[in-house]
Amino acid sequence: MKRSLEMFPINIAPDSPSGWNTLQERYSSRATKWLCEVFSAYGAFEWLTYAYVAWLTVITAVFHRDVVRPARDLSIQAVIALGIAQLAWAEKRWRNSLLHFARHWYPLPLYVFFFEELQGLVHAVFHGWFDSYLVVFDHSLFSVHPSVWLGQFANPTLNDFMQFSYMTYFLYLVILPALLYANRQYAAFWTVMCSTALAHYCVYVVAVLLPVESPFYSLAALNKTALSGGYCTALIGLIEHFGRVRGGAFPSAHVAGSMVAILASWRYRRWLFWLCVPFFISMCVATVYGRYHYCADVFAGMIVGAIAFRIGSALPVRTQGQSGPNPDRKCRGSQSKAALRRFSRAGANSRMTRDSQSKIRTDIATRRESIQRRSGDIPRQARSSSCYKRLVGFGPETMPA
Repeated sequence: MKRSLEMFPINIAPDSPSGWNTLQERYSSRATKWLCEVFSAYGAFEWLTYAYVAWLTVITAVFHRDVVRPARDLSIQAVIALGIAQLAWAEKRWRNSLLHFARHWYPLPLYVFFFEELQGLVHAVFHGWFDSYLVVFDHSLFSVHPSVWLGQFANPTLNDFMQFSYMTYFLYLVILPALLYANRQYAAFWTVMCSTALAHYCVYVVAVLLPVESPFYSLAALNKTALSGGYCTALIGLIEHFGRVRGGAFPSAHVAGSMVAILASWRYRRWLFWLCVPFFISMCVATVYGRYHYCADVFAGMIVGAIAFRIGSALPVRTQGQSGPNPDRKCRGSQSKAALRRFSRAGANSRMTRDSQSKIRTDIATRRESIQRRSGDIPRQARSSSCYKRLVGFGPETMPA
């Protein structure tokens, strides 16, 4: 023990109580510093993922008798939490391009892993299936079983198209984030990632609390038409053979994640929205046509995706490793933003020199701080009035012509 302690540069007797106290203080301060650096590097996505991992840990610990491999699941969840912390700390400390890429794209494999993990958790809380309620809902809404009724139109060409539409879900998770990442729009990138994560985690939580098989199992006696086809059908058959999860059908994770991508495309890339909408509609039909989901799953997935994107848009997001307020969030009554827009238009029209533009920008920044200091004392109704504009100096007469 004495020999090992000689490695540490501590000028006290190692056998003394004060020596052990000094060691503890030294390493506790290092651990505290490391945790502070890690937490400062975290964004909304990390906290959402930690919340979901914590929920998984509680479910696995409380219902461990009904979990297939509780010890393995708890170990994997601890490794994931530690790996996220280490990656966030390393990316902030070294600013390496490879670490930067890994930090932004590691969420995608997490979605797939957490979905596959549901296989051993779907019966942790309830041992039965809730398919009967969804079967009744679909039949009462359409007077038929949708997956069975669509089976009459099955043919190899249609099967291949439907299976291709079903697989476009994986493209939705990548295309828009890739465009935003390539253009260095990191705030928008993390808004999409946080919204997608929130949608998937909500789906997984509901899947554990309300386990649902799918029409592939519950209506197997009625679905007698085989869905044979070409390459797309063979590919999806291979994926389902190794990755199918019996349970976790309600709500549809495909629809929830794709709904986030569609809504985000409308905001950030309108041309991509119009390009993806036909395939999104086809994918929603394909989930029922391929007997993966009920119509109720599709409707619930749309609702979850829309709510997740609304919440995700309001969360604080990261920009190049730093967290901050979401710039896409609308700030009501923000006179400084309106002034900046007026300044930009005026600058484009009058072709002012860079020196004059810089001077006006500095003046606007100063007056913005003045607005923030005074806004707490001025009623909201008065902030948009001309009297208030004259008070803070943002009237039209103060802006460049």
